[in-house]
Parts: sequence; structure tokens; C-alpha cells
Amino acid sequence: MYVGILTAPFGNEPLEHVAAFAGEYGFGGMEVVSGPGSPHIDLTNFTEKDASRINDLMEHRALQISSLAAYANMTDPNQDNRKANADRVRKAIDAASLLGVEVVCTLAGHPVPGKNKMQTIEKDCVEVFTPLVEYAERKDIKLAIENWYATNIQHLDHWKRLFELVPNKNFGLNFDPSHLLWQDIDYIHAVEKFADRIFHTHAKDTEVNEARKQWVGNQDGGGWWRYVIPGLGQIKWGEYIAALRRNGYNGVLSIEHEDGAVGREEGFLLGKKYLEQFFIPGFSSV
Repeated sequence: MYVGILTAPFGNEPLEHVAAFAGEYGFGGMEVVSGPGSPHIDLTNFTEKDASRINDLMEHRALQISSLAAYANMTDPNQDNRKANADRVRKAIDAASLLGVEVVCTLAGHPVPGKNKMQTIEKDCVEVFTPLVEYAERKDIKLAIENWYATNIQHLDHWKRLFELVPNKNFGLNFDPSHLLWQDIDYIHAVEKFADRIFHTHAKDTEVNEARKQWVGNQDGGGWWRYVIPGLGQIKWGEYIAALRRNGYNGVLSIEHEDGAVGREEGFLLGKKYLEQFFIPGFSSV
């Protein structure tokens, strides 16, 4: 297991700049934002030459790419937008294949107007993801969706239903415990129940302000919780990492920096230092 970073906060800098930071400070890898015009991996006419250049950069910095990030609303009600988003993920799958990267990360989409999340899963998600997952399967790529609460896979019944309807073994999760904690969903239990679907993980914590929560209740969406750097919230990272290991996951803990109280580089370094206390110094189990 190793600590990596999601490159999104470096959206205005080229990939070389991000790799220089990650390599200098000993991160194990990067979850690289990819898309048309992305300064990190531009999927427009991506070729073997592009893949070779990027792999040389990763080797020079002693890094690996944990996944290509192609986050989009996959169930956009506008059919043109939906097709464009699916095409972006398909191109990310192609690029991952050229790069030798095993995982592409995306989102499950948002509920379609007039439907709840389960109804969207049962119709729209099936229509969107079945051909994409099959396409990825033919290229030996795993497609991982982040369990962001605002999307169609807010809770574990949503997860269960989606994987019943799209059962392909290369379709799984970019598991993020931060979205579960504030909903009072047991993230350890979720690891145990969906272990074979965990292909990638986000390392993001959640700070819960109990005094504010007791004042407004848990039905008010604002002010009583926020995302923070690992170690600055309530997630029990030692127990969580142990559960991942116990259930067969030995990949990346990709820090997703959304903590507005901590600077960009400082946040990544604080998170790395905290998470690595659960590893043996100098030993890599990758």
C-alpha cells in the first residue's frame, strides 16, 4: 500500500510540475486528471508517443500512475452531454491501455430529473455503464466509480443494486470513506461487504462539528461537517487501513485535497505524514 495524490488541485500547472512535487516528497504515485485539453493528460488524439513521454516522466520521478481520473456526470439528462462524457471515459480507457494503467476513475452520475437515485441506477446507469464496462473489459481496464454522496451511489443499497445490474468483475469502486462517515454509514462494514469491488481509494477525512449538528440536526446539509486532510477529522485511519489490508486491498491511498483551511502542498504533505505512520518506513508492499 502506498500514498498518492489526486492531481486536481494542480489544475493550472503541467504534469511535469506535479510530478516534480510528488517525486521530491516521496509520494508513491498520482491519480492523474485526464480529459480534452487537460494540462495533465490531454485525451485529444492521445498516442503511443504521448504514453511513452509520460511513462518516462513517471520513471524519472520514481512514480506510478494509480489511475486516470475522468470524473463527469455520466447520467446527464442532456443526451449530447451524456454522450460526450461517455466518450471522455472511453478515451481515458484507451489512454490507460497505452500507459499500462489498470484503473480509470469516474462518477456514477447524478439522479435524472423526475427520477430518484435508485430509479436512475436501474435505467440510466445500466444503459450508460454496460457498454463502457464491456469496452474496458476488452482492454483489461478496471472502471472505478467514486461513492460521492451527491451521485447515484449515495449508500450501500445503491452500490448493491448497481453491481447486481452491471455485474462485470472489472466494474467497482474508487472507495472514499469521507462520504460515508458523516452519513453514519459504517465504512469498515462497507469495505468488508464490497471488498472485491474496491479497485482504488481516496484518502479524504471528514470533520464533524457535533455541537453544530446537535443544534441543527442531521437533516440540515450545511455547517456541521466538512472535508479535511487525513488525520484532521474523525475517520479511524488505522482501523480503515487494516480493514483494507485484511480484505485484500494493497493499492493506493490517493489523497483528495478539499480542505480549505490548509494550503495545497502543505495539505498533501500533512496527509502523507499521517497516513504513513501505518506503514513500515522504507518498506514498500506495492
